[in-house]
Amino acid sequence: MIRTLLIANRGEIACRVIATARRLGIATVAVHSDADAHARHVAMADRAVRIGPPPAAESYLDADAILAAARATGADAIHPGYGFLSENPDFVARVEAAGLIFVGPPASAIRAMGLKDAAKALMEEAGVPVVPGYHGADQDPGLLSQEAERIGYPVLIKARAGGGGKGMRLVERPQDFAAALEGAQREGRASFGDPAVLVEKFVTSPRHVEIQVFADGHGNVVHLFERDCSLQRRHQKVIEEAPASRMPEEVRAAMGAAATQAAKAIGYVGAGTVEFIADGSRGLRPDGFWFMEMNTRLQVEHPVTEAITGLDLVEWQLRVASGEPLPLGQDDLRIDGHAFEARIYAEDVPKGFLPATGTLERLAFPEATEFARGPVRVDSGVREGDAISPWYDPMIAKLIVHGPTRAAALGRLSRALAQTRIGGTVTNLAFLGALARHEGFAAGEVDTGLIGRDLEALTEAPAPGPAARALAALAALDLLDAPDAADPWSALAGFRLWTPATQTARLTLAGETADIAVEVTAPGRATVEGADTGYAPHPDGGWTVVQEGETHRLHAARAGGRVTVWDGAGAHVFDVVDPLRAAADEAGGDTLVAPMPGLVKKLSAAAGDTVTAGQPLIVLEAMKMEHTLTAPRDGRVAEVHAAEGRQVADGAVLLSLEPEDG
Repeated sequence: MIRTLLIANRGEIACRVIATARRLGIATVAVHSDADAHARHVAMADRAVRIGPPPAAESYLDADAILAAARATGADAIHPGYGFLSENPDFVARVEAAGLIFVGPPASAIRAMGLKDAAKALMEEAGVPVVPGYHGADQDPGLLSQEAERIGYPVLIKARAGGGGKGMRLVERPQDFAAALEGAQREGRASFGDPAVLVEKFVTSPRHVEIQVFADGHGNVVHLFERDCSLQRRHQKVIEEAPASRMPEEVRAAMGAAATQAAKAIGYVGAGTVEFIADGSRGLRPDGFWFMEMNTRLQVEHPVTEAITGLDLVEWQLRVASGEPLPLGQDDLRIDGHAFEARIYAEDVPKGFLPATGTLERLAFPEATEFARGPVRVDSGVREGDAISPWYDPMIAKLIVHGPTRAAALGRLSRALAQTRIGGTVTNLAFLGALARHEGFAAGEVDTGLIGRDLEALTEAPAPGPAARALAALAALDLLDAPDAADPWSALAGFRLWTPATQTARLTLAGETADIAVEVTAPGRATVEGADTGYAPHPDGGWTVVQEGETHRLHAARAGGRVTVWDGAGAHVFDVVDPLRAAADEAGGDTLVAPMPGLVKKLSAAAGDTVTAGQPLIVLEAMKMEHTLTAPRDGRVAEVHAAEGRQVADGAVLLSLEPEDG
């Protein structure tokens, strides 16, 4: 068995690997950038080594630094996690050349599946069905456009070295092809150093179903059933489940056989995932699924497979890497119940799922196991008080639930999401809760277009009730601090000689600003917006608020200029408005500001240019995704304050327009 394991990753997956290694008695080494010096994975490991500054290219992607850390600490194995160097065959070769164990497949298998075009050609030879498309080497834009016409719209342009939705564009009309191709190539070059793309037919009512495969060095290959990852937005998975809803046994068997055949064809060893696209328009059929790609690593969503099989896939990885055979054969594997995983991100859903940053002033989950199977499981790489960095993926946690049936598991997911409280940054919790309650999803009517079709309803923020507004105002005015019982003066909160003083909390929610009048009439009592309001702390850390004879159980937290209130409808995030800055904000229509920290990838305007409202002007790269910023109105560009290749801060003015009356 491996003695000392270096984890060449960060965040949740590094913590996940450390947890299993610790249980197996394996010593662990964490690596970290300067931005992660005090991160949770660093605290969990037995030893930690700094490998560079915050940019991933200078730290987590620096193979020299990682190998030097392994030598310095006496590690005999490296686990790559997912992302970063996990699917880099050159890194694998260097690890093995250094006499270390790479916890993953051989470099040859990664190379075979690393480029989507070559992988699909290989799968065709192995008898695995593939999606119709163009996978050739000629990347002439004219030829690619002709191939798209031949295949028939809609088509998908996909970076051949891509993954995670990066470098992927859906094109529904010929006139949109050129711009989509340019964007996919640019993102492919930035993310993978390879601008080459392939063009494929877009399957109607597509379902994204993947098979977890495992192989050892003794010729044994098994599959651990399927996961349905169809709930996606911008080609990024949001909620995954296992097994797939409405999966006939004959289709499961056919997919499993195709996946194991794919693994055998490339001499695979370790954990991998074979991803299929299935036509769900007439139900899942043995002849209605096609190979998309193979992820030659552990997947983010592996916990749902662990939930339905009762296995620890990281333990299997470590045992196989140590030379042991697979612990179980195909006939020994069974499906037990149903599981879901929801990815909780720091992102602003109403603003188009823009990644967000901030300090986690509040981080509370329901009672759960961690990095281990249970009815409710939470895997997280952050703690309360940690900051969500602009340098890396903004994932806060993965919430995994398991139940005897799909309906029971989905109900458990909905309750667990409602019991999760995160403050200090905006999150996608309300969006996930809406998905968990979606009637079509509950009925098992799932395809990759579900979120897009119902996006408006899913992202509609529930309006806070009067009690939630009252608690937000009290928190914004710092009136929730308990009085000091030893101080008679503090017990007179709100006391005035003639009449209670009125204070005003100016709060903004979903772009609308309101002035909420508050009169504290006695300790734990106030008149808020004309309603008599009682409020008292609850033993669970929340507040009991009584209005109009109704009792509400709420939670609230203030972090800087933001107040978050949690109720049964989700989280309501109020911005506390500074009246002194309100006037300055009125000029916002003349400027284009960075909605988050990021890197300017492309400028499409210069001083003196005439622009129209909605015209793309700047492409900003943040947290591994591109975001297009558009003109706020018609006008003429007065000045450009940004430059391509420059990092900008959240809120930085990037471009200004001449005044409308100028």
